[in-house]
Amino acid sequence: TALSDDDFFTEVGFTGAFGNVNWASGWSALADYGFLGDQAPADFGRETVSGQITEDVTWSADNEYILDGLVFVTGGATLTIEPGTTVRGKAGQNLDASALIITRTGKIDAQGTATNPIVFTAEFDEGLTKDDVGLWGGVILLGEATTSNETEKKIEGVNEIEDDPALAGYGGDDDADNSGVMRYVSIRHSGINIGSSSGNEIQGLTMGAVGSGTTLEYIESFASGDDGFEWFGGTVNSKYMISAFNSDDGFDWDQGFRGKGQFWFAILDTDARGHAAEMDGASPDDATPYSNPTVSNVTYIGSGSSNTTSGNTSPLIEFRDNSAGTYTNSIFTADNAESVTVEDVAGSEVDSRGRLEADELNITYSHFFDFGAGDAATMFADAEEAYTGTELALTANANTGSVDPQLLSVSRTTDGGLDPRLASGSAARGYADFTALSDDDFFTEVGFTGAFGNVNWAS
Repeated sequence: TALSDDDFFTEVGFTGAFGNVNWASGWSALADYGFLGDQAPADFGRETVSGQITEDVTWSADNEYILDGLVFVTGGATLTIEPGTTVRGKAGQNLDASALIITRTGKIDAQGTATNPIVFTAEFDEGLTKDDVGLWGGVILLGEATTSNETEKKIEGVNEIEDDPALAGYGGDDDADNSGVMRYVSIRHSGINIGSSSGNEIQGLTMGAVGSGTTLEYIESFASGDDGFEWFGGTVNSKYMISAFNSDDGFDWDQGFRGKGQFWFAILDTDARGHAAEMDGASPDDATPYSNPTVSNVTYIGSGSSNTTSGNTSPLIEFRDNSAGTYTNSIFTADNAESVTVEDVAGSEVDSRGRLEADELNITYSHFFDFGAGDAATMFADAEEAYTGTELALTANANTGSVDPQLLSVSRTTDGGLDPRLASGSAARGYADFTALSDDDFFTEVGFTGAFGNVNWAS
């Protein structure tokens, strides 16, 4: 802490001169004259894992685990990961990419704590920053919940390495399916290209047909080369999710996702980025079920209302491909484009505009502030999409378009200046309304809009 403002010091998680890597090895007289012996990092508290895990196994915090290629948990096995464990994706891309895949017949039990989280990161991660994206694959959960797909699907990219549907496939008819537990898990620097085709990046956390029996809480995706989180169908619920400085979308749903979420936080970089959230409905658009989740208490911070460096003009959030859905009690702020757009497909009877006009797409009790496209109704869309502002009318839906929610501070540098909690006099305090959600035990009733009140649960 006392050295955090000094760029000279490299921050590490150990005291003393050496952690897992002996930096004196290979060049010093101690090495040349035989004092050190064989000091390969893999022989010091590291275990390389590859192929399939078919029996219950526990990964201990005493070791670090190196994913060598695609590692599948399958055949009824449960992978237990102790608090404080670090899992690293071995360097390699395309057919040699590394990732952890919990198949439909496997489970994960990864329960870190606030002071002892479980970290998934790149094989070599010392000195990395938010700009170091796409260094390994990521974590994939596959389940047996329903999707909008008529036939079984396999995760893109993984299907080009592993054709067995028992390993790469997702989907079924059990919306209460249980893929396990992930809690206090940080996934960093993921999103490398997987498979033989280009554009096959997976996300920090990719979810295929994951069911509502699964527990996802306090999960971070940081510096992904693609999305932070993506749901392909399924019904899984999640709380306390962080998507920070990812190259594409912060949150992305598709193929009939119908889960619930609360306390989601996204912050976009000023450089390459997509949307804070991209909401896709189904594939094809007229398939059922289409996406229709309910999400409360998000804070989405864009790339800055006056930012022109990257040339990004994507709206902060976008509904398309017949997606419905509800956001409520939320804060959308600080972006150089429009706040929200809703796709209208000419000549189509199934698009997100149709879901909007059927009252299946709603944003209520939320704050929109500081957009390059302006405040009030004009920030919703350009003149060609005036229906978006009309249907999401500020007054009728209890939204505000020119009131500063007063986040304590926003920074995208390592100066300790990011604090997305609410100032004491914030208009977002006391503004939330849980009447429509009062019969759902999933949602925690709080007295504020946005993801943070007095407590910064990301800390």
